Amino acid sequence: MGKRLLMCTAALLFVAGLTLAGQDSMKWTGVVTNDMCGAKDASADKAQCTKDCVGKHGAKLALYDAASKKVYVLDPQDKAMGHEGHTVTVEGKLDGDTIHVSSLTMAKSAM
Repeated sequence: MGKRLLMCTAALLFVAGLTLAGQDSMKWTGVVTNDMCGAKDASADKAQCTKDCVGKHGAKLALYDAASKKVYVLDPQDKAMGHEGHTVTVEGKLDGDTIHVSSLTMAKSAM
């Protein structure tokens, strides 16, 4: 009986840990830009500048959040490719100035 109780307790702790881990996920809405030029290239008419900075100068795709006036690097980069200059909603976990992206979609206001 003690072994069964121990197994049930371990299973509950595991599930609780997974639930708590999922609570760190947040959402941001902003414009896909690059980490070199940030807010300066955060518009649809500057999308080519962002593509050039990433392709030719080693910049990273980033999200400019106008509400907080912050630029966050997006990881993995491939989730943001093709969205340069677009207003998007990003869901993920923040680690310093990097968002670990779990999903990226066009923002409802941009549709």
